[in-house]
Amino acid sequence: MLKRDDNLKLTQTGPGTPMGDLFRYFWIPALLSAELPEPDCPPKRLDILGEPLLAFKDSNNQVGIIDRRCPHRGADLYYGRNEECGIRCVYHGWKFDINGNCVDLPTAPKDSNFKEKIRVTAYPTQELAGFIWIYMGPRKNKLPEIPKQEFTLLPSSHVFISKKWQECNWAQSLEGGIDTAHLSFLHMPAPIHNKENITTNVVSGAALSDQDGDNRIRWVRDDPCPKFTVLQHPAGLLLGAARRADNEDIYWRTTQYLMPNYAYAPNAFPGETQHGQCWVPIDDTSCWIFCYSWNPDRALTAEEREKFTKGFSIHAEVDTEFLPLRRQSNDYLMNRNDQKINTYTGIQGVSEQDAAIQNSQGPIVDRSREHLGQTDVGIIEFRKLILSAADKLHSGQAPCNAVADDFAVQCGGAVAHKDISLEEVMKQRFDHATGYVGSRYGLTGTNN
Repeated sequence: MLKRDDNLKLTQTGPGTPMGDLFRYFWIPALLSAELPEPDCPPKRLDILGEPLLAFKDSNNQVGIIDRRCPHRGADLYYGRNEECGIRCVYHGWKFDINGNCVDLPTAPKDSNFKEKIRVTAYPTQELAGFIWIYMGPRKNKLPEIPKQEFTLLPSSHVFISKKWQECNWAQSLEGGIDTAHLSFLHMPAPIHNKENITTNVVSGAALSDQDGDNRIRWVRDDPCPKFTVLQHPAGLLLGAARRADNEDIYWRTTQYLMPNYAYAPNAFPGETQHGQCWVPIDDTSCWIFCYSWNPDRALTAEEREKFTKGFSIHAEVDTEFLPLRRQSNDYLMNRNDQKINTYTGIQGVSEQDAAIQNSQGPIVDRSREHLGQTDVGIIEFRKLILSAADKLHSGQAPCNAVADDFAVQCGGAVAHKDISLEEVMKQRFDHATGYVGSRYGLTGTNN
């Protein structure tokens, strides 16, 4: 469990909070590139880390993200006109460019220099790998690089991205992402008591592999108490969960937690598609989850992309505003009959099953009431790492985890003899004890 003060520190990310300051030292996704498809298209309002912002693409195809409030009288610039390299407030005509400069102030006398004194807060942005990224931190020195996760280094044909809204605090949703023990129940077919009544609506295979019915489902079902090994590396943590397989073998499911708000799913065997997520706080009780699936060995097929779009693995089926079709307001379209005879949840979709249980903890879970056990080792280590980083930053020590090359890691599943350590399993699978693959792309991070 956490003390209440530490729970507040973990969950609050607004301006001036310890965790908010830590987040602002990293580039984070702000929106999908597809949300601003062309120059002078309609702007997008967004809230990130408790700040109301406006994103727009100017006439030169450059993206700006600025404070949504006009500094004149506080009007919402979302209603502004995107014209000739700037957003013009429709209240009194004040106009601002992507850098926050006031480029036209028609209410001032022509010989006035008042315009030069007016600015709106603007944040650096970059487009990469289908995302528009934002940096909201200090700019005294050179800006850091965007984390070089493997999906950012591949052709777009190898990558699928999506976005979904979630109505709970970022940290409890991320903790669900790195908690691989829950797979034995949350995403698993229910025990078959009456084979004649069993239906075919089994969704759990999506959590384990691209093929339903392989041994991995049996191993996870039969061993609900995996033993965890956690290894720290420069970008975050490698979390290994070991379950009994056949004979004297162990089934390892490894996931990556990357500072401050990224995690990779532990499902992929060699050749299979990998999945990752990034949790971006909107405020303290809701977040955007940016999802990405990639295959380093081949392009994704049209059939795979269609499957992701309709909701598969980490991807949810969403509406035009990126709200999941199955969400808390409609009880995730839960089917109690399906729950009775087929699945533990009666909820369709791995993503939706995760959201249902994470949201059920409340907007901000009270961690002071928890009773943690041995399958919660990864959660404990995550909290220790990120709270320590926030404390060090408060004491003047910038995060050492912000080296972009260090984020080029992989994870996934493997089967090995019970006497082989996690480090050796990772070396056999990825040629590196904690899954660093940056050297394949010419990177030279400290993780190498």
